[in-house]
Amino acid sequence: MSDIAKIFHALGDPTRRDMVERLTDAPLSVSKLAEPYAMSLTAVGQHLAILEDAGLITTQKAGRVRTCALAQPGLDALGDWLAARRSPWAQKLDALGDMLDE
Repeated sequence: MSDIAKIFHALGDPTRRDMVERLTDAPLSVSKLAEPYAMSLTAVGQHLAILEDAGLITTQKAGRVRTCALAQPGLDALGDWLAARRSPWAQKLDALGDMLDE
């Protein structure tokens, strides 16, 4: 599976999208991240493994606490993919704007 496919697969699940949103402000421990979800810590760990495999988060263990944080490489890859697809449309809209201005 390509990197971008892994990213879209990871973000295709609403729970994982919510986890990414919650990590936007600051890193969180796995237990803190798991609080609002009606699922086991094992299930939360499976979601986190998918996000980590996609390059969207990193996890670090300090003592008994595992902390999750957003990872820039996955977010950059997603931004690059979107920018590459936005460019042709932006060029077409610019050309249409130029045509309408004439």
